[in-house]
Formats: sequence, C-alpha cells, structure tokens
Amino acid sequence: MITGRLRNTEYVIDLQALQDNIRAQRTALPTGSKILAVVKANAYGHGLLAVSQAALRAGATGMCVAILDEALELRDSGVEAMTLVLGITPVEEANVAAEAGVSLTVGSVDWLEQYHRLAQQFTWQKPLKVHLGIDSGMGRIGFTDLDEFHRAVKMVEQNPEFEFEGVFTHFATADSADDQYFEKQVHRWQEFIGSLDQLPPYVHMANSATGLWHRDQITANTVRMGISMYGYNPSGRELKANLPLKPIGTLKTTICFVKQLKAGRSVSYGATYTAAKDEWLATLPIGYADGYPRSLTGFKVLVDGHYCDIAGRVCMDQMMVRLPKYYPVGTPVVLMGKSGNLAITAEDLADKVGTINYEILTNISNRVHRVYHY
Repeated sequence: MITGRLRNTEYVIDLQALQDNIRAQRTALPTGSKILAVVKANAYGHGLLAVSQAALRAGATGMCVAILDEALELRDSGVEAMTLVLGITPVEEANVAAEAGVSLTVGSVDWLEQYHRLAQQFTWQKPLKVHLGIDSGMGRIGFTDLDEFHRAVKMVEQNPEFEFEGVFTHFATADSADDQYFEKQVHRWQEFIGSLDQLPPYVHMANSATGLWHRDQITANTVRMGISMYGYNPSGRELKANLPLKPIGTLKTTICFVKQLKAGRSVSYGATYTAAKDEWLATLPIGYADGYPRSLTGFKVLVDGHYCDIAGRVCMDQMMVRLPKYYPVGTPVVLMGKSGNLAITAEDLADKVGTINYEILTNISNRVHRVYHY
C-alpha cells in the first residue's frame, strides 16, 4: 500500500518563527510571567500537536484549547503540560477531564454544585482543576456577580474534588484604538481580583492584543498568546504590532496543467471570465474545499515573484490563473506567503473576502498537508 501525502498543495509551517514570536512576547513581559499557548481549532489551522510541542520548547507553560476533545487529543499524544479548556464543558464530562489532568473553565455556582453532587455519587481519583472565568464585559461566559464569584471561590477552596488553579477574563476591544470599553473591563476585572484574599497559581487577563498594546495594564502573571503566536496582528490593520511578529505559514501549490487560452474562450463555472486575447492559463490543484474561499474569485496568487490574476470562479478542488508567460507543470505557486519580493498576507485575503485573518487561517482544511520546518 502506498502511504504518505502525494498532493502538491501544502501549508508550510515555520516552527522556528513561532518560537521566535513566543520569545519576543516573553522578553516584553515582566520576569517570571507565564505564557499559555492558545492552540484551539487545530492551532489556528497550523497543527495541534506540532505547534504545542514547539511552543513548550520555546518556554510556554501550558496550552489553551476550546473543547475537551482537543485537550484529550494532546494527552493521547503524550503532552502532559497544563491544558485549559476555555469553553464550558458539560458537567457529565468533567470527570474525564479530572482523570486526564485537564483544567476546565467554570462560570457559575450551579455548575460547581452539579459536579459536587456527582462527586458524592462516584469515586474519582483526582480533583478537577478549575479556572473561574470572569465576564468583565465580553458577554460570553463567566461570573458577572461578585457575590456569586465569592461563593464559587469558597466552594472550590473548601471541597476536595476541586483544585483552584486559575482565574481569568477576556477582553472584547483590546485590539481597538478606542480604549474606553477596554478600560471599563480592566476596572471590572480589578474589582474581582482585588476581592480575593489569595490568588490561584494562574491569573490571566491578557490575550494577544493585551500582550501587544496594553502590557502596562496587565495585572496578572500569565498571558494567553493566540494569533500573535502565529505571527499575525490581532487587530488586522487597525493597530501596528509593536513586537517583531513573524507569520509562520505559507500556503502553496504547483501548476498541474497549463494551456494557451484563445481569445474569446471562457473559463470555469458560469463562464464569468473570457479571454480578451490569447493568453497562458494555469490550473492549480486547490479550491474552496481546501479552505481557499470561492469569494476570492478575481483575486491573485504569486508565480515566480509575479502577481497572477485568478481567472474565473474558484472551484471546489481546482482554480485557474492567468500567467504572464508560459510556465511548465510543477512550477511553484504561492497563495499566502512570499515569492520573490512580493507577498500575499492573511490580511490581504481577509480584506478581499470581507472577514478577519483568524477565519482565513482556521479554514485551511485538513486535506492540505502540513509541512513543518524547524
């Protein structure tokens, strides 16, 4: 049986650049600050296990994921570092997390009470590591009432089935030039934290944007590095990154078919593109099923350091581009990254689609082979 990846469409990941991004953030923080690598959504499309291992080698203390399945995938792969599930996990699944040593976010006393009742019915060997989420203004999950928060703290401190490992919040506008709402969230966060007699080991209120533009307001010992770890600006183009971030991914393929398109001939579904004159046309083995959106029809790619326009609609598995001259089958093509003196960034793609760089990265599908450079 033939095994391996035979398709030429690849997402090339520079893990050294990822580690450089982590070290740049660590250098900018107070001595002793911890960094949690946010590796949810397959590490923003870059590969959960490879990125997690590289982040730990660069000095990250632990991981943040979105769902319990992602945390268990890390455990099954031998990653034993602290791993926090940022979303809410159903109570009936929490004992699985406890047994695996996975930390869970809790945002209500009711959730703790339900788990406490279950713990009385079953004999579980390990305490559940808990991070209490504070909703300082994101409006997603977490405690909003100070009295309820104190009840939760008391409960996790006094019951042996819990381990009070952390407390955190998340900012909605830390990547905006307007600081007013951010300041309100910081004030609310400080009310909650200032009311504690003793802080848990992990106190984290800084996401990527806070770690870039609000370092002087970090009243915590831990920073969660999300998109900045991958070298991308969390604000898109609104604010300029003040750390030397290096984008770590290059989306590339090769020409699989080339022909001369005669004047008057049309291309792709709907025949929306018609050649005005004879021109060279290349077919590429990548399409919207690979996470290259159909809405990028009319955009461009890079061939031999030249911008080449997409001709006709992007198909599910293939797309066509207009070449400046003949190039043979096998010629490299860059869809996101650098070629010669030119570059196409995740922000460029996002601007064309009308979205954000996060969505571009996380939509690169699993059938695009990840290739890692160390």
